[in-house]
Amino acid sequence: METESEPYVRLATLRQLHQVVAELNTARSLADTLQTVADGVVNGLGYELACVNLVRPDGDLVVAAFAGNPSAEALITGRVGSRDAWERRLAMGEAWGALRFISYTEGWVLDDDDVPQWYTEGPEPRFEDEWHPSDRLFAPMYATGAAGGELLGVISVDRPRNGRRPGAWGREALQMYAFQAAIAISNARLRANMQRALVRLEREQQALRASEESFRQAFEYAPSGMAIAEMGGDQHGRILRTNDALCRLLGRPASAMRRYSFSDLVHPEDIGTLLRTSAEGGRAELRLARRDGTYVWVSLRNSVVADAADGPRFLLTHVEDIEERKRRELQLAHRASHDSLTGLPNSAELRARLSARLCRRPHAGQPSAVDSLDAAYEHGFDFGPSAQQDEGFDHHVHTVAPEGGENDVDDGTKGLAVLFCDLDGFKSINDRFGHHTGDAVLIEVARRLTSGVRDGDTVARLGGDEFVVLADGLGRADAQDLAVRLRNAIIPPIRVDGRAVRVGASFGIGWAHCGMSADEVLHSADQRMYVEKRSRAKQHRRAG
Repeated sequence: METESEPYVRLATLRQLHQVVAELNTARSLADTLQTVADGVVNGLGYELACVNLVRPDGDLVVAAFAGNPSAEALITGRVGSRDAWERRLAMGEAWGALRFISYTEGWVLDDDDVPQWYTEGPEPRFEDEWHPSDRLFAPMYATGAAGGELLGVISVDRPRNGRRPGAWGREALQMYAFQAAIAISNARLRANMQRALVRLEREQQALRASEESFRQAFEYAPSGMAIAEMGGDQHGRILRTNDALCRLLGRPASAMRRYSFSDLVHPEDIGTLLRTSAEGGRAELRLARRDGTYVWVSLRNSVVADAADGPRFLLTHVEDIEERKRRELQLAHRASHDSLTGLPNSAELRARLSARLCRRPHAGQPSAVDSLDAAYEHGFDFGPSAQQDEGFDHHVHTVAPEGGENDVDDGTKGLAVLFCDLDGFKSINDRFGHHTGDAVLIEVARRLTSGVRDGDTVARLGGDEFVVLADGLGRADAQDLAVRLRNAIIPPIRVDGRAVRVGASFGIGWAHCGMSADEVLHSADQRMYVEKRSRAKQHRRAG
């Protein structure tokens, strides 16, 4: 039965509850809100101690705020209790609505778990509803206000100031306060998240502005060429913007560059390379046209500038001048493939050019090219749709040799003649006048041989005083005439340092045809040269 004083107590409690709830919404930050929650339990609801345990992202609960005893606050604030231990607490004891009361008679089983705890000292209870120092009372806070919602935290209280366990109205007041505290904490978190998002957005915008300015400066003032071109659509590849370095490299103003695409500027032989490069990370080395009509070697490197909604939109192209490097590479390649003294193709280059004209046909007992290709297909290799036609060489014009021996009548067949030339009397010039004179003779012989052949023929220095001429499309009579002309071109005196010296030349004519290796062809011509040299020596001895 309610006493006359209880309505006044309830009214006073309501006023205090209204006041502390109002204070919940004045806190500026999440930390301030949590401390206000703890202070409100002590100042407004009449408990000596209050602790706010907040759920962390990992699920455990941390003591985030404490009120009522500074000594206890310093000892347990920041300490963590496991989620499992808290689940045991909220599953046992007596349910007072949404609250959970655990009497000292059963709470002793929780004394050794990892949840931070603090008790007020006091005597043993003398009557049934008196508060025991080991009693525990918890007010869970849920995000939706109901027990089925997400657990935000737990308010734990200790010892009401009147020394008695809270009655029905006290329990309802604490439950209502926990409900409002959950709303205040959720709002504080939302405000904190919004503030962090706003700060992050502002930082991202500042970073974007800084990045755009940095890109603009990097683009405009880059020491090498830069261009932005359209990607996709009818205007694919059209240049939208160029920097000063690219304009200087190509000798074209920026306004003129916007009238072109890279396909308009690339060398015709490099257009295929350009088309294969128009992709993310594409790289290529090709030639671009200058305003004066010359071409410059450049290295292109592409990056795709994408839009989150529309996908790839622009192609950012880095253009580096590699003219000097290409020149050095060509020089090195020339040195590797040409004789350093005469400038003629060397032995390796000669064999490469000769091998390029020859295909290997199978010998007796060996599998044919078709059989080999069939076996390759079975193992997963693919050589293209024409690989099995004409013994695998349908793209190749077979090299054939004129029929008959060396003295036979020319049958009209045109082939690849290989003229092996060995200088006569060169060693004596080297021995008598030194290597300087010998080198001068070799240089002049190389010049005379080059002057005596057609533009498409090859004159190579095999080594020492040996030269080789490759002349395609000749019959036997043509090859003999060429050998005579070249021998007559070498015989005239060669003047070195005011001194006239002479060398002769012996020629052997071999014929290349498919099925032979380059070494076999050269060996055949070499043997014919020695046959001719011995024949001439015999004739000379007879004449003497």
